[in-house]
Amino acid sequence: MLSYILRRVLLMIPTMLGITLVVFCLIRMAPGDPATVMMGVGSGGAMTEGGTSVQDRVDAFRHKHALDRNLLVQYLGFVGPFNVKPDGHEWFGGSGKDPWGGLLAGDLGNELQRSNVPILEELGRRLGVTLLISLISVIITYLLSIPLGVFSAVRQGTRTDAAVTVVLFLLFSIPTFWAGLMLILAFGKSGLGWLPVLGLESKDAADFGFWQALWDRGLHLILPVATYTYGSFAYLSRQMRAGMMDVIRQDYIRTARAKGLSEKVVVLKHALRNSLIPVITLFASVLPILIGGSVVVEYVFDIPGMGRYAYDGLVQRDYNIIMATTTFSAFATLLGILMSDIAYALVDPRISYD
Repeated sequence: MLSYILRRVLLMIPTMLGITLVVFCLIRMAPGDPATVMMGVGSGGAMTEGGTSVQDRVDAFRHKHALDRNLLVQYLGFVGPFNVKPDGHEWFGGSGKDPWGGLLAGDLGNELQRSNVPILEELGRRLGVTLLISLISVIITYLLSIPLGVFSAVRQGTRTDAAVTVVLFLLFSIPTFWAGLMLILAFGKSGLGWLPVLGLESKDAADFGFWQALWDRGLHLILPVATYTYGSFAYLSRQMRAGMMDVIRQDYIRTARAKGLSEKVVVLKHALRNSLIPVITLFASVLPILIGGSVVVEYVFDIPGMGRYAYDGLVQRDYNIIMATTTFSAFATLLGILMSDIAYALVDPRISYD
């Protein structure tokens, strides 16, 4: 097992480099760049400001951040571990604190629009916000979907199973953006007025005591967590039901029943463990959500998390932010796949990697 984990970890390095290369080229091929967005060239490139044309300022910005260099040079600067300084100007291969920088050195540089903001520090701050929401959502999702999937599987073909199926399919078909807006309209000031709908705390939260601040944070989390949860809850429940139905048809389950074991023991002791394998597989997609957050949810509820950060980076064409958030999500995906593979062996002793 240890040698397998080591091989997989080593394989993640070229995989990550390949992902960053593809993303790097794709975002450079997209129309627009940070210079034109920042200077507003699209609305009037001929304008002058302080005697300098806007186009001249755009060219200076591009040169300062090496956006006028070829893609290979730019990519090497991002990956590192060295900084490239064209004509004495630093660029985004590192923060410039030392001659070593770039992704391989753990240095993601600074934002292009806010050149004094280190991306790694900003990611750390926003990651805490995203983890708080998504971790609560994932825990609720698994706590509800696994028992509901088992319940639906052991009652397959009944009216209860049909009713659960219809409700879950309806939930899964509702777009996240629409669901979030409907919750805001229903429970915000324009509706019942029961819950806050924007941000993670009230404006005067700094004056609250501990318990009051905790209560205020809890109220702000209800709607985002609900929007985060309903779709994955519906999907995971159906996957759990399918896995359980496949297992309870196996010969060893019929043998256990023939021995006179109660249905509760058959389901919970003999069938449940093996039916968890499809659910474990889905953990590979859950971990990136934990790290990357939901762009839609964080945008609708104005939450300063990783998802909102990625969205702002796309709007501003900030290449550094896009590369940082994408790299984070890619790493989380690979880590989730690795953890899922390891969990297989823990759930099913028949699986071995030696």
